[in-house]
Amino acid sequence: MTQQIPSTEPELSGVRNFRDVGGLPTVDGRRVRQGVLFRSGHLAHATEEDAAFLASLGLHTVFDFRNASDQKLEGPDVELPGVRNVNLPLSDPADGSEFWKMVRDGEMEQLREILGGDKGANRMIASYRTIVTQRTAEHTQVLHALAEDSVPALMHCAAGKDRAGLSIAVTLLALGVEREAIVADYLESNAKHRRYKVRRSGSSAAAYSPEVMELLSPLFDARAEYLTAAFETVEETWGGVDAYLEQGLGITPEIRERLRERLLD
Repeated sequence: MTQQIPSTEPELSGVRNFRDVGGLPTVDGRRVRQGVLFRSGHLAHATEEDAAFLASLGLHTVFDFRNASDQKLEGPDVELPGVRNVNLPLSDPADGSEFWKMVRDGEMEQLREILGGDKGANRMIASYRTIVTQRTAEHTQVLHALAEDSVPALMHCAAGKDRAGLSIAVTLLALGVEREAIVADYLESNAKHRRYKVRRSGSSAAAYSPEVMELLSPLFDARAEYLTAAFETVEETWGGVDAYLEQGLGITPEIRERLRERLLD
């Protein structure tokens, strides 16, 4: 049985960007049930208090969308008793460890070359499009698991913004959540207390200068244009959400109905 969570958002000191997506409205007047679908950044730095709170949620499954490079950098998730951990690496929106090494260690000229102008934002948009078209098997697995037995569930990547954000968005599309509500939830990742902490190898002020942070901002922002690009890719590739779910992900109307039974009030 799903446990009730506190009505106020918890303050987790070692886990960024945690939230319950319960309460979001569907186009037919229903709402996502509280306490069944959560999202966050990685759980590798969870404190004992954080872990105790997460354990209290009665989670069935934690979906970790990080790749091996992420896990090497941040560490494995904290162990939660009785929770199934599923690792489904998705395309890294910044294209892997070499790129992130440049972000952490690169000099100003290197950052200007790879991120200057619209390059950073365009890179993110291209990555969102790629995840939609090339990671259908992973999204299929997630939706099937949720329909069968995997709730309450927590989805996370490194920052809880891009890979987890897209997986949450796909799940919400399948539930029939209003598009504006999906975007609004996605943009919540921009709140100061949620944002991923940018780590640069240098400790000098120059390593975190206003120009450096401006160049890096497209990588760490949740921007509506990114998620909109993903939605546009669905339309362009499959002709609409229903066709994407059924033809792209193999999610039949029967499976969608089971999802709605498990996740909606």
